[in-house]
Amino acid sequence: SLDGLIRVIGIALIPMGVVMFLKQYVSLELPLRDSVEATVAALIGMIPEGLYLLTSVALAVSMVRLAQRKVLAQDMNCIETLARVDVLCVDKTGTITEGKPQITDILPAAGLSEKEFLSLAYALESPSEHPLARAVTEKAEALGLLKREINGFRNLPGHGISGTVGGHALMGGSLSFISSRISISDTVRKEAERLAEEGKTPLLFVRDDEYLGMLGAADVIKSDSAQAIQELRNMGIETIMLTGDNEKTARAIAKMAGVDSVIAGVLPDGKEATIRNLQKRGRTAMVGDGINDAPALVRADTGIAIGT
Repeated sequence: SLDGLIRVIGIALIPMGVVMFLKQYVSLELPLRDSVEATVAALIGMIPEGLYLLTSVALAVSMVRLAQRKVLAQDMNCIETLARVDVLCVDKTGTITEGKPQITDILPAAGLSEKEFLSLAYALESPSEHPLARAVTEKAEALGLLKREINGFRNLPGHGISGTVGGHALMGGSLSFISSRISISDTVRKEAERLAEEGKTPLLFVRDDEYLGMLGAADVIKSDSAQAIQELRNMGIETIMLTGDNEKTARAIAKMAGVDSVIAGVLPDGKEATIRNLQKRGRTAMVGDGINDAPALVRADTGIAIGT
């Protein structure tokens, strides 16, 4: 009968428990506490009801340990899903890199001084919370430049920003964005490509559809990024850098970090579509900031939002 079978199993668990404890404590020379915990966990796992309880306890302990490391998990299922991830997509700025870029190059157009150009860029970037905007602000403040008043500020995610300063329409952003608004000379394009090949992000600015100049912003990779990427690769997880930055800059950073592949020049909505396509290859996780990358984080099987 079923009761008889349960009784036999219960009796058999006793010597099995003794053997497992001796193996842990004597053969493997584990501490007494660890030996007892391992033995009890194994015995509980042999019982159907105990297995359910053990799974719940393991997930709860994982949540607590994550909280101790300042990681907030929305639900327990994400922990189990993360363990089965096949593809991990990572943003560049603030994820692989420190997220604290610095202005390294100030290249004003002919007839414009560096301070005058930077002052205009400062006025336009000051309302923005983007890391690149903070870099412009910090550079201008370090030089003691005064902030001009800006009106009608607009943030164009994945493109750039715009506003009115002193009655003139200003725009700033990537080479692709600015070149879609005005004609960019080959000289300026080559300068932007040079910065990108050095792993820097070129920021172009225009006033009333007239080219003002370019800033180069450099962001260093985090000290543990390369090690983390290598560990993920050792686990058989494919790593992909998914960024809105230009391809040359992205590939320069990806090479330093050891990322498998790069998908660059992708807007926030485009990241969500990319994640959807990658999910056809397997379970996909996305790591990025919780604002610009929000659509992709929601679409992924597991979304990981980080702060810098």
